[in-house]
Amino acid sequence: MTPEKQLRLVAIAAFGAMAAMRCADPMLATLAGEFGRSLGQASLVVSAFALSYGVLQLFYGPLGDRVGKLRVIAGAAAACALASGIAAQAGSLDALVVARALMGAAAAGIVPLAIAWIGDSVAYAQRQETLARLLGATLSGMMAGQFIGAWLTQAFNWRLVFAALAIGFVAAAWPLWRAAAAEPLPERNRSASGLRFTLALLARARVRWVLAFAAAEGALMFGVLAFGPSVLAQRLGLGTAAAGATVALFGVGGLAYSRFAKPLLRRLGERGLAAGGGSLLAAALLLLAWAGHWLVALPAWALAGCGFYMLHNTLQTRATQMVPEHRGTAVALFACLLFLGQSMGVVAMSAAIDQGWAAQAITLCGLGLAVLGWTVAGKPGASDLAPP
Repeated sequence: MTPEKQLRLVAIAAFGAMAAMRCADPMLATLAGEFGRSLGQASLVVSAFALSYGVLQLFYGPLGDRVGKLRVIAGAAAACALASGIAAQAGSLDALVVARALMGAAAAGIVPLAIAWIGDSVAYAQRQETLARLLGATLSGMMAGQFIGAWLTQAFNWRLVFAALAIGFVAAAWPLWRAAAAEPLPERNRSASGLRFTLALLARARVRWVLAFAAAEGALMFGVLAFGPSVLAQRLGLGTAAAGATVALFGVGGLAYSRFAKPLLRRLGERGLAAGGGSLLAAALLLLAWAGHWLVALPAWALAGCGFYMLHNTLQTRATQMVPEHRGTAVALFACLLFLGQSMGVVAMSAAIDQGWAAQAITLCGLGLAVLGWTVAGKPGASDLAPP
């Protein structure tokens, strides 16, 4: 099987993982009504997925380095199919929460290892462009998960959402497994796991700064994303659904970047993408923070999505080159710190909003992202991140 076909299969699995992450968002009210539970209790089907997805990151990275990344992605897709089938048959909310936790635990082995696999398979000069193609698949998956989850739940039954996911994961897992089985096992390296090995990675300066930037990026951006719709609804008088719909333009902006990544990279270079992304984010978040009309929020969210993925894709590319000899473990650490930063950002933004400082907090996040983008642009590029 050619690398291009393998990439398509990996992208399908990544699409499914992100669709699985977001598909339950629109069905919470339906689940609460069907099972006679509160909306807060129904939301456990979302948080259970996210929690297990984050925790399992550090398990899959070393496993991918040890047995092969495509093998783990294929196995994770098959496990997602099984967990989705269990979710479709759930007879109670508690059973569905358990099934969603299993789905998150399985899906955790797909996207970070897909990034690491691209790092193994694609030369650094073409890597950011290839990662942008994967980004297009993940963003499309997130948006499709929300749309299909809402449509099937309303038109038919929420169980069909999970049944469709199960079929999709099977369709990706089988050919991926055949492709992985044809590849040799990686050379055994017993040092590539455990706390001591993780600490050894953190002793490297380039690992520390990439991970620190990932945490900062997650904290500064995802607090705004989590509370942006609520802030717009309160300040501009939008309905909750309309305010939430404006945030979909964040994904549209990200997709636009993924489509034009190659010419942008050729014109701006890796450092220009980081600096430009941070600058776009600052402009977009300032617009969002002080917008006097909801129409201003539309281009602002699209600009924010484009700017964020210009910066994030650059950081992601750097992460694939932190420790090339243990790329799966390194990218898993990157994903773990990104998730940790997101959690910290949501907590901090919540406290600011409670104090009535929403606009000021969003402004600070925008300025912080601009500083982050320019700082990343000033850090070593491909030649300096080669293995020692």
